Amino acid sequence: MKRRSASRKPVKFSPENTFERWTSEQMRPYQEVEQCHFINSDFSNADFSGKRFIDCLFERCNLSLVALAGAGMQNVAFQECKLAGVQFTACREMLFEVHFDHCQLSYASFYGKRLPGTHFTHCALTDVDFTSADLSNAIFEECSLNGAIFSATQLNGADFRTATGFIIDPDSNPLKKARFALEGLPGLVSKYGVIVQ
Repeated sequence: MKRRSASRKPVKFSPENTFERWTSEQMRPYQEVEQCHFINSDFSNADFSGKRFIDCLFERCNLSLVALAGAGMQNVAFQECKLAGVQFTACREMLFEVHFDHCQLSYASFYGKRLPGTHFTHCALTDVDFTSADLSNAIFEECSLNGAIFSATQLNGADFRTATGFIIDPDSNPLKKARFALEGLPGLVSKYGVIVQ
């Protein structure tokens, strides 16, 4: 199967592969879902364990607390979705690739996930766990990162220039060539008790 690059998130779908107001019950029979567009659907608390999603887009969907044990996420985009408490760390590692645009990801976990180049745009990432994740060259565009956990997180080349609320310890997170705006400096030196004015 032809793989897309990280920048080619799925955007075009045939009418027969576009589904509005679906529920977890309608999704239950399908183990592999490819090139599908889900709109205004409520999958909160659904069990997607073991399912494979390939080149899919979830738009204005509620996926809060969805179970993803062993699930495959291959080039899957989320736009204006609620993903509170989702444990992405449970997803299969192979070909894992996700995109987030205007999403609420509070209390989600990416513990240990490989996410190089992942683009988070206008997302609320409150209390998200990025411990031991690979976020090299990731972009946090206009994202709120209040309470987000960065510990042994690979952040080389990551872009935090328009992100807010983050606290990152440079001693425990590789930051070579990571980009920050001057306003973000307090989030890097807070542990030292330095006052930036």
